Amino acid sequence: MLPAIAWKNGVLVMVDQRRLPWKEQYLNLKTVEEVARAIEDMVIRGAPAIGIAAAYGLALGMRSLKPGADPERDFDRFYRRLWRTRPTARNLFWALERMKRVFEENKNTDLSRLKKILLAEARKIEKEDLEINRKIGENGEGLIPDGATILTHCNAGALATAGYGTALGVIRSAFARKKKIKVLACETRPFLQGARLTVWELARDRIPVTLITDNMAGWLMARGEVGLVIAGADRIARNGDTANKIGTYSLAVLARQHRIPFYVAAPLSTFDFQLRTGREIPIEERNPEEVRRLGGRLLTLPEVPVKNPAFDVTPGRLISAIITEKAIIKPPFTREIGKIMTTLK
Repeated sequence: MLPAIAWKNGVLVMVDQRRLPWKEQYLNLKTVEEVARAIEDMVIRGAPAIGIAAAYGLALGMRSLKPGADPERDFDRFYRRLWRTRPTARNLFWALERMKRVFEENKNTDLSRLKKILLAEARKIEKEDLEINRKIGENGEGLIPDGATILTHCNAGALATAGYGTALGVIRSAFARKKKIKVLACETRPFLQGARLTVWELARDRIPVTLITDNMAGWLMARGEVGLVIAGADRIARNGDTANKIGTYSLAVLARQHRIPFYVAAPLSTFDFQLRTGREIPIEERNPEEVRRLGGRLLTLPEVPVKNPAFDVTPGRLISAIITEKAIIKPPFTREIGKIMTTLK
């Protein structure tokens, strides 16, 4: 399998995650609009992967410009289109802002050179993400006891990143250390990222995995069948409040009730240092048809109203630790995240 996203011969190649695990199909994207729609339509998902896709989308758009074009006007047009795709994933905006800084620093250079600079930056973002994910895995695997049963939600693996994973990166690192672990993967309604993607990834790596429905988690915790929970993140506020796939908050509440550690694994690019609390995180409301239908088949009365928030916010007080590439951050999060902010200035 190729990475979830790859630049090949001037084309952005993505595995269509809507088709997995039944079909490994790749799409060749050649325009900014195609990249934007791939992000919106869940061809690619996962905050780090979305950020990488957006960076390449800008590079792709700029490569299409002909001599005599207005690079500043066109860059702004491409930038605004990608900005509108997914409102919750912080990495999207982080990557776009980083690409914009590089553009501003080089906008007066020759167009052909500008194109190369922007493509090089997108490639750098991708390469860095893979390295960061491996570091997150190394930092976090010490939190995984030998023999642990780990519950995870959604997909925070290779498909959601440049190729290793955040939450699944920690699991992969523990498994590579020969720890005898087992994974429980929540199906993750309504898009079934756990059933379709996480199970597929772990099975390919021969990491023992069992699929459960989302509403089984509490009972399994009560029976002592869950040792810890680890999830990824789409945006983290300064106080540790964390937006992740809908259903994560419920798992954190259940973990607290049953005195089970609840960990979040995420790169620093997922932190939104402008936001004091999770109340400020924008939550994406997706198409009701994702809930009404499963595999194209209608599940309910078509006229019934549907709510479909893609994410929820887990309060920092329910999180045992946040695993990053720099360190494992433990409560009090406001103070510890503040320390990290000073090192990044």
